[in-house]
Amino acid sequence: MAQDIIRLLKQRYWQNVILLLAAMLIVYLSYPLFFNVQAEYLNTDILIFFLLSVFIVFIAYIRKQPHLSEPWKQVFKNKIAMSSAVVLCFFVVVGLMDSVHFRKSGTHSLEMLSVLDVSLEYINKRTEKTYSAPFAIYSYAKENFSNDKGVKYRDYPRLKYAGSHIKEAEHTSDILKKSLLSILVGSALAGFVVVLFVLIFSYKHSLTFKETVKCIMDNSLEFPWKVALLSIVVLILLFNWLFYMSAYYHVMGTDKVGQDVFYLTLKSIRTGLVIGTLTTLIMLPFAIALGVMAGYFKGWVDDVIQYIYTTLNSIPGILLIVAVMLAIDVYIENHQALFSTAVQRADIKLLALCGVLGITSWTGLCRLLRGEAFKLRELEYIQAATALGVSHFRIIVSHIVPNVMHIVLIVVVLDFSGLVLAEAVLAYIGVGVDPSTISWGNMINSARFELAREPAVWWSLLAAFSFMFALVLAANLFADAIRDAFDPRMQGVK
Repeated sequence: MAQDIIRLLKQRYWQNVILLLAAMLIVYLSYPLFFNVQAEYLNTDILIFFLLSVFIVFIAYIRKQPHLSEPWKQVFKNKIAMSSAVVLCFFVVVGLMDSVHFRKSGTHSLEMLSVLDVSLEYINKRTEKTYSAPFAIYSYAKENFSNDKGVKYRDYPRLKYAGSHIKEAEHTSDILKKSLLSILVGSALAGFVVVLFVLIFSYKHSLTFKETVKCIMDNSLEFPWKVALLSIVVLILLFNWLFYMSAYYHVMGTDKVGQDVFYLTLKSIRTGLVIGTLTTLIMLPFAIALGVMAGYFKGWVDDVIQYIYTTLNSIPGILLIVAVMLAIDVYIENHQALFSTAVQRADIKLLALCGVLGITSWTGLCRLLRGEAFKLRELEYIQAATALGVSHFRIIVSHIVPNVMHIVLIVVVLDFSGLVLAEAVLAYIGVGVDPSTISWGNMINSARFELAREPAVWWSLLAAFSFMFALVLAANLFADAIRDAFDPRMQGVK
């Protein structure tokens, strides 16, 4: 095993991969020196970038393995999967921007910011008094006023920021003008991105600009780049409009304390991705190790592992989650010196939630891998390796694990959306992430009280639902394409 690793490290391809990872690490550790800020490395931040590094190594490994690269090519030849991948990339980029935390140097403030916070500061700082509807210029709640004669009356006050640049009569026309301008700017930006892509593609494949455009429009290339570019164009137009209009209005309204709902929805992306990815990172070692061992060794090893996951499945998952989260609350309360800010306390609760979800969700994959390992150990080449004296560890690592990875991959991508939805359900019943953590679950939980108002406050629920729906739908569609490409039973099904 060690000799194989040394042999790989001598290859220039893997040396370049290591250099890329080293460069990422250096940038991540040294960026405070260039921007005059004090870096804050939360536990979830470190795990997220570790997972990103593993993902880069995984991609590099796939490119060198034809039996893995071919199914992945089939995935991206699927038009729906290509479009879903573009949407998922957008969510991942926003999540990574929100995972680089720091404090401004030279100040005594404990406020912890992220790259996303700084990028959206023009939205975050525009806080109103209370609720306001999308694109409204008046508050959603009446206040007491007095006229010139001292007579008191109740009316809807003008918002402090939204629409402050116009008169009431200009409201509709201003929205239309600014929307048209944002669409024009977005079209120019989208056109630049498309032209840049075509130029790079033409240079890489020794084609003329016109030939590349024709191939893309005719869908005669290996991958459906036309669908990918159309998806990118739609995202650019939509979010350019949202970001531009947010400088003048609250495009998704404001919540009870006057915070912009669009900003809160974008901030919730990181929480959803953390729940979906870090839970998987915690769950996989248990599922793969125990499932493969149970199926390969059988006998008493299989009996012990079956007893473990059968016992764990006998415990109601929600009760285990409640117990762990209450224990974390007690630990934080008794060790407040370890957590100087509310963000750090919320982060450790988020990590604990990922841990308990990982512990309760590995049993299903473990069962699948156990059954597959049972079948693989009886194959002739495994029996031959055993007869030749090859160690059990080498057989498991070299033959068993690579041949069950398609099951692991399919289950992981299918479980991702379930974990994202689980956070919303847990927050709804009050045992999810910390209430101070911005998440879709907390937004939906608070929205149920807002819907009881008269008139109802509906936009927080709609905003959280829309973004969660987009992420889960894209993940499910992408997972379907992966299942079709990697599941041997689907190869003959059209």
